[in-house]
Amino acid sequence: MIKISIKDAQIGMVAAEPIKTPLGQILALPGTPLTRQLINKMKLYKVGSISIQTPSYAVAPQAGENTAKRDKVKPVPKTRAHEMVTNIQRVQASEEFLGFQLKYLTCINQIKDTFGKICAGEKSFDEAALLTAVIDLSSSCGTTIETFDMLYNMRTIADPLYSHCLNVGLITRMIGRWLHMEKTDVNTLTIAGVLHDIGKCKIPDDVLNKPDKLTDEEFALIKKHPQFGFDLIRDLQIDSRIKRTALMHHERCDGSGYPSQLDSSLIDDFAMITAIADVYDAMTAARRYRAPLCPFAVISSFESEGFTKYNTKFLLLFLKKLATTYQSNRVMLNDSRFCNIVMLNPHELSRPIVRFDDGSILDLSTNREFFIKSVM
Repeated sequence: MIKISIKDAQIGMVAAEPIKTPLGQILALPGTPLTRQLINKMKLYKVGSISIQTPSYAVAPQAGENTAKRDKVKPVPKTRAHEMVTNIQRVQASEEFLGFQLKYLTCINQIKDTFGKICAGEKSFDEAALLTAVIDLSSSCGTTIETFDMLYNMRTIADPLYSHCLNVGLITRMIGRWLHMEKTDVNTLTIAGVLHDIGKCKIPDDVLNKPDKLTDEEFALIKKHPQFGFDLIRDLQIDSRIKRTALMHHERCDGSGYPSQLDSSLIDDFAMITAIADVYDAMTAARRYRAPLCPFAVISSFESEGFTKYNTKFLLLFLKKLATTYQSNRVMLNDSRFCNIVMLNPHELSRPIVRFDDGSILDLSTNREFFIKSVM
């Protein structure tokens, strides 16, 4: 492993350590090959230097060095790290991703502009234009797994609040369509997802983006953002379900949520759907203290405690659709073995039956020392 300046980074080099922005945001995990896009992102986020794996690359000769005496660099054998990034690199190199990226950034700018106007006290916003942009972005993905792949690869957006709101809007839209809602309701649910966290604009950045553990006072302030959001959009001429979503998306069916500890009988359906999308997107995002959780880890978390906190009808549908998305997918277990999902377990979706390359089968529901660590 050697450390190099970002100006010396070349396509094909492999990261030896996590590549982070000066603020600690993870741009790439160890084992990720550098692409032109990733190098440009590092420059954009002012990454000064990175650590790379040394066996893969010939280092430029020093002044006066006799290059004839230098050892020939051997090609790097394929490793687990190479296999793990195959799908990520495939997505990032596709023309579809480039198109998605442009539309995604257009949506981010529209959301930022909308939030700014509402926070400045304007009594209306162009809901139709915002909806059109999100629908256009959603339509650019042909399948559910393509949508999730695209969102995963947009994790390096510099504005986590706006990208999170956009992601939640896209996921709630998928859920609405899975529920066979009327078109107008799906559109309203989409906007509810996009606007759900607007109240966080009223939270100081040093609290909202604090890398360390929040104090009790800071966490109490964070928990006020649903009320802040409702207050911001209370007087707008928009569907009342959008307003209730901003206020209620952190309420839980068992009364353990906030800000009002409502039970399931009082929580709006749109807020309960948005709550699921909100938690899923947050858990699959990178944090300073952990890498993004894989979808099956999130499914496991929902299965362990989610059915008392979230609407069962909505949660079961979401988990089933999410797990089905990865049917036949290549995955890596916690012991670093690679395999393919061959059958889902309807009673425990996070623990399917998998097949290894030698043809052997493992039922994760009965071999509980193993679990899916990442999807490929």
